[in-house]
Amino acid sequence: MTGILSADGSKRLVLVSGRAHPELAAAVAEEMGTELLPTSAYDFANGEIYVRFGESVRGADVYVLQSHTSPINQWIMEQMIMVDALKRASAKTITVVAPFYAYARQDKKHKGREPISARLIADMYEVAGADRLMSVDLHTAQLQGFFNGPVDHLWAMPLLTEYVKSRVDLSNVTVVSPDAGRIKVAEKWAAKLGGHPLAFVHKTRDINQPNQAVANRVVGDVVGRSCVLVDDLIDTGGTIAEAVRVCMESGAKEVIVAATHGVLSDPAAQRLQDSGAKEVVVTDTLPITQDKRFEKLTVLSIAPLLARAIEEVFADGSVTSLFEGNS
Repeated sequence: MTGILSADGSKRLVLVSGRAHPELAAAVAEEMGTELLPTSAYDFANGEIYVRFGESVRGADVYVLQSHTSPINQWIMEQMIMVDALKRASAKTITVVAPFYAYARQDKKHKGREPISARLIADMYEVAGADRLMSVDLHTAQLQGFFNGPVDHLWAMPLLTEYVKSRVDLSNVTVVSPDAGRIKVAEKWAAKLGGHPLAFVHKTRDINQPNQAVANRVVGDVVGRSCVLVDDLIDTGGTIAEAVRVCMESGAKEVIVAATHGVLSDPAAQRLQDSGAKEVVVTDTLPITQDKRFEKLTVLSIAPLLARAIEEVFADGSVTSLFEGNS
């Protein structure tokens, strides 16, 4: 039977995957030394989703991995249906593993009569039957409070910083935030890279126009320095491309972009390729299809981090130990 037994044989871990990012799920399973639970999933002619698991999950601790890529609403719904099926199949515990948390940018109301969609997603998981939530680099930390159960907030920073260290001159680095709101993240990056100056890009954004921002100037010293521009996600690439341009126009020697989630909606690939950045580094929390790839793009595997976190939870260990107690 598929799965991993605990050392004393009292618990069984089962890893389940939706159809959104099978490559990542297979990589996580390989890291853990197990196989994915056999699953039948398909769409009816009208778009309804059918799911059935090929083996018993009664009494098992099940981890449901799904990456919320485009078409995002389909994959959210598929994951909800999988959770419901597991609940009705008498799984002991159900952990939703959503490397990229959908609707995370809608975490508060900017104007009247708007939804808080990130909270709605958390409520839907709970109603479906999820006991626990695991995600990577949430857009804001407050999202952890939206789910009425344990939330494991994983960081890709150790993976990204180790790679970036090999790509820059660590004696001449400035860590740059693409806006004032991400300064705390940039501070943590600066500390992980060895303690370096910070800068941020002053920008204005029209809340009535999504995915549009205007970068005005850099606040901080970037002249002649290798700049590491950090963010949690890159969607259409407009904000990051503008930030790269402003850094270079302000005298930066070079700019490396590092972000956890490569959403890369069109025309992100072209924008980033033409931005002047030396390199753009993301993880594979979302599938990076061929049409989203470009010469300067580097994709790092998040599978080892997800596998270790799942193993820690299953063994009643410490997830925060993976991040020096900072998660």
